[in-house]
Amino acid sequence: MPDPIFDEPRLAAVYDALDPDRRDLDVYVALLADELGARSVLDVGCGTGTFAIMLADRGLDVVGVDPARASVDVARGKPGADRVRWLDGDATALPDLTVDAATMTANVSQVFTSDDDWVATLAGIHRALRPGGHLVFEARRPEVRAWEAWTPEATHQIVDCGPAGLVEDWTEIISYSDGVLEFSSPTVFHVDGVRIESTSRLRFRTREEVEASLVETGYVVRDVRDAPDRPGREWVYVAQRPE
Repeated sequence: MPDPIFDEPRLAAVYDALDPDRRDLDVYVALLADELGARSVLDVGCGTGTFAIMLADRGLDVVGVDPARASVDVARGKPGADRVRWLDGDATALPDLTVDAATMTANVSQVFTSDDDWVATLAGIHRALRPGGHLVFEARRPEVRAWEAWTPEATHQIVDCGPAGLVEDWTEIISYSDGVLEFSSPTVFHVDGVRIESTSRLRFRTREEVEASLVETGYVVRDVRDAPDRPGREWVYVAQRPE
């Protein structure tokens, strides 16, 4: 079940305003379109559709899938959204399709906290890739312990979200154990004082664990590179379904 921060309509409507800087996605557009030469892409965990629409703007044939219906509804209402095929669901139950590449940007690859769910997701993407197609995703390096900086003081913000008015949010860590981080993201709408709670869980897998899971599900790991927007803190994985 998706976290409320993505699936509660009122929260989904202000998601982009609360996290507007998506320059990190330019690197993935270039990697897919220029380096890998992909012409069709499956964007897993597409959220509010920012990346999928960027790819469509480059002329790629894009399918965006996400289990958070409220986020996908936001995506469907954006300029250029008509050039993307939007699906409500996840990568384990995709319709019949074949793509050159698949992506999981931001924290998408880490929302699968159980190994069974992670492997099932990788397998579903594998089925959708053409032979020779690529899977590209990023994951935070657990040894960096990035969550230690996700304090209420460091993450607190009040943002003017247009029609929604001033919106306040922050992050609070609940626990970290065996690679799984649990944290809350309260959001307060100043216009009426409504506070909406959302609790999330992320799995921080080591590079060795990620590579082993890719091999287990039939991929060849072609490259593991430093994330250009967070050097030393994240890996970008480029895996391929064999020809």
